[in-house]
Amino acid sequence: MTLPPLSTSVLSALRTPILVLGLASMLVLAGCGSSGTRRVSYETEEFDSTTTHTRSYAATEAQTCEAARRALLSQGYMISAANTDLVTGRKSFQPASEVHVEVEFRVVCAREGGKAGKRSTVAFATALQDRYGIKKVNNSASVGVGAFGSLSLPFAGSDDAMVKVASETLTDELFYDRFFALLDRFLEGQGGEEPEVPSVAPEAPRPAAPLNPAAPATTFPVKPVLSPG
Repeated sequence: MTLPPLSTSVLSALRTPILVLGLASMLVLAGCGSSGTRRVSYETEEFDSTTTHTRSYAATEAQTCEAARRALLSQGYMISAANTDLVTGRKSFQPASEVHVEVEFRVVCAREGGKAGKRSTVAFATALQDRYGIKKVNNSASVGVGAFGSLSLPFAGSDDAMVKVASETLTDELFYDRFFALLDRFLEGQGGEEPEVPSVAPEAPRPAAPLNPAAPATTFPVKPVLSPG
């Protein structure tokens, strides 16, 4: 049994959906390929600069971190940790009515190799910026409906919540230059004094030996006594 040949209008009507479907498939595949090969930001990291986040100081670790702590305090940072080799602080900003930004500043102080007897410390500074935005959450109420259980019905009302929307490490060289310059000022204010060392009570002197040792005892012979016979 042979089918009658299709007319030109019928072939045209069938060809148009096929072409549209093929074009849509090509676009989808192209979109998937472009999204899969999209470069991420850290791929441009070249590890070529060693001056943006570091500075060297002719001081001890304790002196350098103490100067960093005072520098952050002078700019309104809340210090969350401070010891002889690590200082961290956090500060809040409000650039817009519905945007909240927090910057966490971290300074690590490490001894640097050098000539014998020469104090040298390298300070590593890193600032992490977290950005928060307001997210509105709709509220709903539950109403009991007899044998049907409870129904959740939305009503007019919402709660605002701060949600983190971005986080990145600051890499602006001028930002770190200003911090290190302030750290240097506080370090000079310390006057290069060594940290105080608790004093130790001197050991009590031992009693001196006598100059003239006692002479040894002398024994004398005793004459025997004769009994009367």
